[in-house]
Amino acid sequence: MHNVLSKSSRAVQEALEQKGLTCKVVELTSSTRTANDAAATIGCEVGQIVKSLLFRTKQTNLPVLILVSGKNRVDEKAIELVIGEKIEKADAAFTREITGFAIGGIPPVGHSQKIEHVFIDQDLFCYETVWAAAGTPFAVFSMPSTALAKVSDGKILAINQKNITI
Repeated sequence: MHNVLSKSSRAVQEALEQKGLTCKVVELTSSTRTANDAAATIGCEVGQIVKSLLFRTKQTNLPVLILVSGKNRVDEKAIELVIGEKIEKADAAFTREITGFAIGGIPPVGHSQKIEHVFIDQDLFCYETVWAAAGTPFAVFSMPSTALAKVSDGKILAINQKNITI
């Protein structure tokens, strides 16, 4: 674990503090790029990992951020029904432009631009504590799952392989 935070991780720490949270960003020596990597490195369940996945709407080119439990997959068709437009996975350039972070280190907070469409996987609330990326593939922070909606301004959805309900 490093004591001095990188520029990206410092930005996440500051964003958390601005939201009134006392979470502490830590940088690790092992990668947390994937949910399985993160769970193994941190020593928690895969379901406790918050995957911050950025999509874009195909017609209007708006960002869509989905905070999903590490054990789940996003049903893109169901998200499309909720927002009323087709979506596609955002590429690296769009992701960096919107969030300010690279894929593999996207946090649920502290983005370069405001993201109007933010959805939170209800399954994350099965855990008292969740872990999220903090700006790099080696940085994370833990927080109470109940604080996710506060930091992200997201809408909570019940995400299932084939079903999403609001």
